[in-house]
Amino acid sequence: MSEPIVILTEEPLGPDDRVNIAKLVDGGDSPLVVLVPANTERHLLVDFLENLSLLEIAKAFRDLLAEAPDPQSERAQAAEALSASLAALDGLGGGVTGEIVDGGAVAGLVSKVKALNAAQAVVVTRPHAIADTFHTDWANKAQDQLGLPVLHLYAGSGFIGDS
Repeated sequence: MSEPIVILTEEPLGPDDRVNIAKLVDGGDSPLVVLVPANTERHLLVDFLENLSLLEIAKAFRDLLAEAPDPQSERAQAAEALSASLAALDGLGGGVTGEIVDGGAVAGLVSKVKALNAAQAVVVTRPHAIADTFHTDWANKAQDQLGLPVLHLYAGSGFIGDS
C-alpha cells in the first residue's frame, strides 16, 4: 500500500475537487485522510480587508458586525463538510477516511502528516487575498513546519495556490 495523502479543507469538497485529487492519486492506492477544522480561526480584520478587496462590501460589514460563532454550530458545520468531502472522494485511492480537527488547522495537519508518515499534504481553501499574498495561508504555514511541499488547491476549481 502507498503512503497516505493528508488533505486539509475548510470547504466541503465537491466534484471539481475530486477531479484534482484523482489526478494527484493517479490511479494509485494511496489512502486519503481528510481533515476539517472545527474552527477555521479566521481573523476579523483580515476577513474584513479580504471582503473589501473582493468588492464584497455588504458582506464585509455584515461579518464585521456578526457575533462570534457558536462552537457547537461550527462543529456541526465541520461534520457536514467532512461528510460531503468523504462522499465526494469515495472510491479514490486506497480508501478515504477523515476527522474533525480541534485546535489549530495547521497544527492538526502537521500532526497527522507526521503521525502517518504521509508522503503528501494538500490544503484546499477558497482564495484568501490577504493571506495568499503575504504567504500566511495554511499551505505556507504547514510547508514551513513540515519541510516538504504542500499542494494548495482552491476549492471547486483547478487553480493551484502559491505555496
